[in-house]
Amino acid sequence: MKVEFADSFWESLKTMSRHQTWWYKTYELFRYKIPYFFENIWYFRKELWEHRSWDYTYSLAMLRRSLTKLAHTLEFYGWEVEDSRMKKVNDIKRAIQLIDNLREADYINQAELELGELKNTDWDRDDTPEEREHNAKVFKRAHEIEESNWKELWKILKGNKNRGMRGWWD
Repeated sequence: MKVEFADSFWESLKTMSRHQTWWYKTYELFRYKIPYFFENIWYFRKELWEHRSWDYTYSLAMLRRSLTKLAHTLEFYGWEVEDSRMKKVNDIKRAIQLIDNLREADYINQAELELGELKNTDWDRDDTPEEREHNAKVFKRAHEIEESNWKELWKILKGNKNRGMRGWWD
């Protein structure tokens, strides 16, 4: 069996070699890297302005913003087959929704919709045992909803064998 290389192989080697030269790296810096740097600063300006290192919700805001752009790009400009591409887009949109839920921390209201409103929210007077029991159920359910959202978010990001965050760019 005779093995031959196509002309495109040798062209690829030339291109790879050229990309390692100092003049191409200088060109790449001014043509791509600096413009993308300023584009990213503009795109993430609100998140950068508000970012603080002491709370994870600020990091979630950065992730949310990044996923928003990724979902838009995949949905409208992706070259992948529509069925698998839209599964990824739906996963990303669900992750965005879960991040919004975690950042808003509106779990008490969600639990109240399921179990009824908190009893005796006037904290100056003593609760009856029934009110305490009901309120404990509402708080417990709110915590369960938060935990399930947190676990679902990481399940989406981690994914299984062929999916998850690492597969969104395939």
